[in-house]
Amino acid sequence: MYYVIQVAPGKEEETERYIVERIPEERCTSCFHPVRHVRKKFRGTWKDRHEKLLPGYVFINSENIKELYLDLKRIPIMTRLLGWEGEYITALIEEEVAWLEKIVCVGKNGEITGEVPISRIEVGENDEVEILSGPLQNMIGMVRRINLHRRVAEVEVVFMGRKIIIHLGIELVEKK
Repeated sequence: MYYVIQVAPGKEEETERYIVERIPEERCTSCFHPVRHVRKKFRGTWKDRHEKLLPGYVFINSENIKELYLDLKRIPIMTRLLGWEGEYITALIEEEVAWLEKIVCVGKNGEITGEVPISRIEVGENDEVEILSGPLQNMIGMVRRINLHRRVAEVEVVFMGRKIIIHLGIELVEKK
């Protein structure tokens, strides 16, 4: 089950490193923060960039949340496990896990890398957009807008019980 840890902004990688080094693998099967691949234009040239998709959040997969919570308390970086309901900690719901797994890459051993690749799109006649490859292929009903000028797609997802907009990178393959 996936859980969300809120960390100080800019401390996502450091928190991940502490978790991987100090928490046994049987309590934490994967730990990552999603990083989107985008292209931005600087002085007329498109440059590849990697940006945090959800700054301040780290995702962790565990089957034993109570033991994990005790382990997390020993990590020196400020962390807060989200989803408290009385004595229980709620995991991400199926809908949240579904979009998360659709956009992030999975490594050779089945582990989630956290990398969100660029989707390749094609714009045809009448400005019809066709998604050729990438995470947007699996999210067609969730795409709210495609901004060709900025090379991003605005996607509406549910995160921690509320709707948010995330921006995913796109690459324009060909305009017919």
